Formats: sequence, C-alpha cells, structure tokens
Amino acid sequence: MRRLAVLPALLLPSLGLADERVPAGAASCLGCHGGGSTGFPSLDGLTAERIADAMAAFREGHRAGSVMNRIARGFSQEESRVIAEDLAARGSAR
Repeated sequence: MRRLAVLPALLLPSLGLADERVPAGAASCLGCHGGGSTGFPSLDGLTAERIADAMAAFREGHRAGSVMNRIARGFSQEESRVIAEDLAARGSAR
C-alpha cells in the first residue's frame, strides 16, 4: 500500500503538476479524469469553481461516489481550490 502513496509524487513532474502549491497526490486525478475512454467524467473544459464545488460535495457527503468521497476528504478546502485551479488551467490549455 505504501508504494501507491509514492506513485502520485513520482508522477507530478511528468504530468506537469510540479507547482509547489499543488498537493502531492493531485496528479492521480488525471489518471481517471484526464479524458479518453476511462469511463469516468473528464475534467476537460470545466471551470475551477465547478471542480472545487464537486470536490466539496464529495468531501461533505452531499454527492455519492465509490472512491471520490474518500479522496476528496484527503484534501482541505484550500488544497481542493488549488487543485481545481490547476486542473481547470490544464483543461483550457488543451
């Protein structure tokens, strides 16, 4: 299990999420939500506000999810906002 915690930190530079404000682990968002045929909703084109609102809904239990509710609880509101801003900026740059 410990190896899985290290993986996102190793992926940060390769995914361009090396901004020191972006929490370790945020790179894993793109594994499921980066587009393509993952079966999960893509974050491409979403605003930072919409992403942060969704994370808050998962974190606070207002939105059901298989793992997103647990993942979102791992980040503070401020960390979620920074992640959302970074992901929104990436989606608009594609």
